[in-house]
Amino acid sequence: MTLDSIGDAVVTTDLACRVTYMNRVAERLTGWSSSDALGKPLPEVLTLVNGKTLKTAANPAQRAMYENRTVGLALDCVLIRQDGSQLEIEDSAAPIHDRDGYIRGAVIVFHDACQSLTHSSRFAYQAQHDPLTGLPNRILLSERISQAIGLAKRHRHQVALMYLDLDAFKPINDSLGHGVGDQLLQSVADRLSSCVRDTDTICRQGGDEFVVLLSEIEKPQDAIAFAQKILNALAEPHRVGNHELRITTSIGISLYPDHGVDASTLLHNADMAMYYAKSSGCNHSQLFRNSMNALAAQRSHIESQLERALKDGALFLDFQPRVELATGKLMCAEALVRWRNPTLGLMQPSAFLPVAETHGLIVPIGHWVLHEACRQLQAWREEGIEIVPIAVNMSVIELHDKRLAAYVADILAKTGIEARYLELEVSGSSLLVHHQDDITISTLTALRALGIRISIDDFGAGDTSLKHLQRYPLDTINIAPCFVQEMLDNLENASFTRALINFGQQLSLRVIAKGVETTAQFDYLKLHGCDGAQGFLFSKPLSARAFSLLLGTQPSDSLNSPS
Repeated sequence: MTLDSIGDAVVTTDLACRVTYMNRVAERLTGWSSSDALGKPLPEVLTLVNGKTLKTAANPAQRAMYENRTVGLALDCVLIRQDGSQLEIEDSAAPIHDRDGYIRGAVIVFHDACQSLTHSSRFAYQAQHDPLTGLPNRILLSERISQAIGLAKRHRHQVALMYLDLDAFKPINDSLGHGVGDQLLQSVADRLSSCVRDTDTICRQGGDEFVVLLSEIEKPQDAIAFAQKILNALAEPHRVGNHELRITTSIGISLYPDHGVDASTLLHNADMAMYYAKSSGCNHSQLFRNSMNALAAQRSHIESQLERALKDGALFLDFQPRVELATGKLMCAEALVRWRNPTLGLMQPSAFLPVAETHGLIVPIGHWVLHEACRQLQAWREEGIEIVPIAVNMSVIELHDKRLAAYVADILAKTGIEARYLELEVSGSSLLVHHQDDITISTLTALRALGIRISIDDFGAGDTSLKHLQRYPLDTINIAPCFVQEMLDNLENASFTRALINFGQQLSLRVIAKGVETTAQFDYLKLHGCDGAQGFLFSKPLSARAFSLLLGTQPSDSLNSPS
């Protein structure tokens, strides 16, 4: 009598998943009478499918008994009633134990979640889904998060929210066209769908941002493992028309109840963690920490002051020497941008360039660095100092400007500096992502035609493809510091570094090792024919004044070196 008086449907089964009881609400929702349903297999009476794919959903009673715990029904779970009509339902299933603690069956409790999908308004569906990918949008995601939190409270488990941002999607979209960009987003949506469970939700948040809701996890490590699964899946090449596109992703993770008890807080904290993942480099995930709030305030402060810093001349360059290993003489230097922040003090590039990149300031900063490096070279020359080439880092975003070569040529003409004194460095991971980008390749080709040297930076790190490097007009490869610093730890590391040097020699490329800190590293690199080196063993980054004094000692004296 009690079960017939409640508003939820109740169905129980035995160990073989045969129906043993149905209350009146269950009879009404399924269309089955209790007398007809008793003894029948549960899937025959409670036929459940995924509302989006219409594929058969997992048997909730079987799962509850197998896992010996309360489990939630899959989101978008649809009941096929006896007359064939459809009804979206929600709630849970749990094992039934006897007095001795043995499992004797299962109980499923559910209720009508909304109107039948066959009668749902097309406009309501469109209002809750992204038209490009068909994924839930922000409106539906908010509802799903609230549902997941409600179930988590009731069943005492955790919920995870993952905020995803595709690294460097904009250059692909701009260079290959929005049609290719849209197809890439659809491919990403398909990959994400293959990674998650029926009970989880994927949302396109907008642009190249997605959110994944894991409705039920036991511990934080579960979410971290899911994130790594997604990173691996999305990193595989995406075939879009005639293009083979590679992308990386940054993921931020927040957990209920540890990092918030409502949808807006969880989203905000996952978004914040995503920015920290992005600042750590491509293809990383980051679990939210409460300490990020203070750092977020600092980031906001940096955003507000960075544009003014450009106008007020608060940026400046340091120069770190590179030496020729055979002679120990100064061969060139790398220009490193610094910022003297009025409240935070001296700031390194890693502290403000990620902010600049996400707020559209990386191009004007890059242009300033180019102009300032050339201006400084000419200033030294006017002082009667014999100058050496200066290497300037350049983002792949700058390379997407078809006018870049003309802009650089104009800077060289105005400052009176010959092109051979300028070297442009682009990270290897960026070039790999854009290896089929004709704009990047044509811009680099035009720059090299001016007489400017082109270098690939951090060579060997990440997923650098030797095959794709053949498309670029390169003069120099810079071996990543991580390989140099670890190359003498074991035979395998040493062999790998030697192979990188041999690769450069075979292609007639100049090879520079970055991050050299010990005499042993210097000796090994020199022995195996590395052309040049940069690192604290020779010199820390120097101010323009200090570097001019060093230039004044060249070429008769060698830079201090172990040789």
